[in-house]
Amino acid sequence: MNKKRVSLVLGSGGARGYAHIGVIEELEKNGYEIVSVSGSSMGALIGGLYACGRLQDYKKWVLEFDIFDILKLVDFSFGEGGMIKADRVFKKIDAFIKDTKIEELPISFAAVASDISKKEEVHLNKGSLKDAIRASIAIPTIFTPQEIEGRTLFDGGLCNPLPLSIVDRKKADLIIAVNLNKSEEVKKEHTDILEKKDNSLNLKILDFINNKSKKEKISYFEIVTNSIETMQEIITKQQIKECNPDIILNISNKICQFYEFHKAKETIEYGAAVTREFLENKNKEN
Repeated sequence: MNKKRVSLVLGSGGARGYAHIGVIEELEKNGYEIVSVSGSSMGALIGGLYACGRLQDYKKWVLEFDIFDILKLVDFSFGEGGMIKADRVFKKIDAFIKDTKIEELPISFAAVASDISKKEEVHLNKGSLKDAIRASIAIPTIFTPQEIEGRTLFDGGLCNPLPLSIVDRKKADLIIAVNLNKSEEVKKEHTDILEKKDNSLNLKILDFINNKSKKEKISYFEIVTNSIETMQEIITKQQIKECNPDIILNISNKICQFYEFHKAKETIEYGAAVTREFLENKNKEN
């Protein structure tokens, strides 16, 4: 099979972004050459780590996560534009990517962030890779924003959750987009992948976090994440309609909650399974 040169577009979607890892691994196994990556939010993080050659190191780290590891990484910061600084997370990520410049990456990379004061998206394709990723995942009211060149930048998913508009189309034969915001049920043949259950202690901790933020019938985190995900799904549909990528890999938004970052193993496996199924069907058609 001849290699296909791919411009990969990785969407936003919180913990579902782990699925991008499985997608990338399956594409490479099947002879696809990824020559450029565009990412929004979690898609920018996974795409940036891939572009600098450290995705496997990151994967190994997150596969060891449990709920306690997530809580250890939380650094609450009220009154600074967000509740969580994420400094502890980025100390670890910084160890992977160090002071890498986007211009020096072996493959083309671009992230998207949002300037909410000017109500516009910002394309980050040069300068510090760490800063670009940090800006792209800064969910308003949850993570503190990132300052870049005098601009206060927030999560890219606010303006462009599937950044097809910043794809480098000239370098590739195919544009493959990975959409993490598809409202669909998980296929029956994939449910076994997601049947790993939290132990009772994990569930109690998650319930405690949720209850601490409760306001009447819905928690604060549920309000924020559900609002963001609703908005992202609507924008994503429009982006796909306007930009018409060659291949769309849809990840069900029901595979895990936005904040369930301790579910890396099953989410990665789900992304791989969806990609594998698509490629098998594609080969049958050919």
